Amino acid sequence: MGLLTFILLGLVAGLIARALMPGRQSMGLVATTLLGIAGSFVGGLLGSLFHGGRNGHLLDLRPSGIIGSILGALIVLFLFTRISRHRAAAT
Repeated sequence: MGLLTFILLGLVAGLIARALMPGRQSMGLVATTLLGIAGSFVGGLLGSLFHGGRNGHLLDLRPSGIIGSILGALIVLFLFTRISRHRAAAT
């Protein structure tokens, strides 16, 4: 998978995760893309834990990978909002 495809998939996963997560998330396109990319890594890690990662095709573009990217981005976004809320309350 090319770098441009990876970035575009990260943007799409980040946008979908932000649309699914309730509340307001104030972040731009670059932060949304980074959210989706981080979600791809988290989703891939969780997928390899459940699947075992035996097939050796870690970077192939599959529908399960896109769903895992969105789920991973939701996890990262949830943690990000919790941390940022905690910091705002502490100051």
